[in-house]
Amino acid sequence: MLPAIAGHSAPVLDFGGPFSLIRLASAVKTLADSAAAAATPPLPPAIEEDLVRIEARLDAELRSREDRLHAIATHLVAAGGKRVRPLVVLLVYHASAGERPLLRRADATLAAVALELIHSATLLHDDIIDRGETRRGRPSAPSTFGVADTLVTGDFLFSRAFALCAGFEPEVIRWAAEACISLTEGEIMQGRFRHNPAVTVSDYLEIVERKTASLFAAGARTAAHLAGAPPALVDTMGSCGRHLGLAFQMSDDLLDVEGQPALTGKPRGVDLRDGNPSLPIVLALARDGELARLFASERLVAADIEAGLARIRLTGVLTAVAERARAHTDAALATLAELPDSPYRSALFALTHGLAERPS
Repeated sequence: MLPAIAGHSAPVLDFGGPFSLIRLASAVKTLADSAAAAATPPLPPAIEEDLVRIEARLDAELRSREDRLHAIATHLVAAGGKRVRPLVVLLVYHASAGERPLLRRADATLAAVALELIHSATLLHDDIIDRGETRRGRPSAPSTFGVADTLVTGDFLFSRAFALCAGFEPEVIRWAAEACISLTEGEIMQGRFRHNPAVTVSDYLEIVERKTASLFAAGARTAAHLAGAPPALVDTMGSCGRHLGLAFQMSDDLLDVEGQPALTGKPRGVDLRDGNPSLPIVLALARDGELARLFASERLVAADIEAGLARIRLTGVLTAVAERARAHTDAALATLAELPDSPYRSALFALTHGLAERPS
């Protein structure tokens, strides 16, 4: 249960099954788990309205004069996804506005769309690099459409994102560009440590700072800026986004070891199979020589992966990973105390609390 802040209780949100926080997206598609949706406290009406607008704008941005580009982009984006990054942008924007008029609400919505397009582009490229066969519970774009066209579609989505950003002031464009630079650097760094048992916790943290936290931080910072928040609060919200991103990634790392494929939409052990240095793997490598051998191998069969996951569990490192995720959750929660009391802050507390404790 999330603790009450400033005299009001924050709701606990359910992150199980389809991402029930965006049940408002039923304007464009039907959620598969209506029971989970009904159990989730409603978001503030303004957020529900903005999320519907985001889905509609995403659909518009995926359109192209080339049908195949549209088909590939839609294959990924229309498959769902948690829309966590757009939701963070919207909640931070509305929560940061306080008593100020929400003059740039439409801009915040466009920023959220741009962020989701950037994220989607990176997923397409990741599936190429990792040779991923499954994404969001369906065959990945590369396995369905081929590597070449998937690569071009990722570039298409990046371009769409920056076409949206072009209408913003220079600092917003710079924050988006810097986040994308970090993403590319993080991808190269991750590749350098792929299947490399010498990877350290410091290496892991640098990778996720670049690959995951940078985009969350840019989104939260941009949202506060668009809301007209003072510079100190803009920086604080950037820090909030960073901690949210780190907690989210560490939670994902745990789900790769203990998650249920029916809920996560992908098989367990993807990080071990692909040689990606997740935090459970990095921590366990120092305790288990056989795991190091498995991690170094580029040809693991299903039995090897299950054996490796079992070895990770036996080392006891999953508790340490969960504790690190909670520490970043707590750090993000602390930054939210800088925001004025509002339903948007309450929803941010609930979202932050839930990201690191998604059920497997």
